[in-house]
Amino acid sequence: MGRATDRRGVLRIDLDAAATGRTSVRRQDSLAVEEPLEIRVGAAGPGRRRPLAVTMRTPGDDLDLAIGFLLTEGLIRSADDVHTAQLCAGTETPNTYNVVDVVLAPGVPEPATDAARNFYTTSSCGVCGKASIDAVRTRSVFAVGDDPLTVPAAVLTALPDRLRAAQRGFDRTGGLHAAGLFTADGDLLVLREDVGRHNAVDKVVGWAVRERRLPLAGHVLLVSGRASFELTQKAWMAGVPLLAAVSAPSTLAAELAEEAGLTLVGFLRGNTMNVYARPERITT
Repeated sequence: MGRATDRRGVLRIDLDAAATGRTSVRRQDSLAVEEPLEIRVGAAGPGRRRPLAVTMRTPGDDLDLAIGFLLTEGLIRSADDVHTAQLCAGTETPNTYNVVDVVLAPGVPEPATDAARNFYTTSSCGVCGKASIDAVRTRSVFAVGDDPLTVPAAVLTALPDRLRAAQRGFDRTGGLHAAGLFTADGDLLVLREDVGRHNAVDKVVGWAVRERRLPLAGHVLLVSGRASFELTQKAWMAGVPLLAAVSAPSTLAAELAEEAGLTLVGFLRGNTMNVYARPERITT
């Protein structure tokens, strides 16, 4: 199985240490692992599963990642749509188990696997493989705008520190994004880390799918970076009524949040935040 972190020799240069006469030193450093994960999807039977997507991710929670991806792309709607999901060895030597094989339940439509539809996503972009503008936007089956959730601002401002305290991979590498699912009272239910923001969110959503928690009504999703269009869409697809980010949102993220009826919070730092959509859910 792949590792989430790896050690590598580096040359450390510190110009502030010139007074000691030693500005450089060789040492070991921890890096976040980035490897491809191929997601194969189809009906039961030999040769029925075909490659649908390849995403660059940090190994770990790969089944959650695959199932969350299928849910947020609108290819499945619940755990009942998945018959089995398992890691496969693939063709690499040595085996890295960088393939997830998903067998759809009977009656669930198989996704198109032609070149115009297939996905290739990097760690920085979750929609790079979409073939057209129309394919980017996927509508949720959940009425997020009707969610009666309210959250005190003081609860929200405490969440980044709780997220950061649980980021073990970031502590070792400084190079992993995080997504955390919280209750309205601020309790952390699950946290996932990955080199890709979108992967971290898909891992959280996949966990929720497998735990049969969808829709995630009454919950808060917090991400450690910015709030992009793709992350807002993933939150909507999972039925999350409030998405918060420690950094900035994009214009498309704010527009989609308005359309979905989703509360969007950005720059959640210290005791301040900016609310870009549906501010009535946050009480002061």
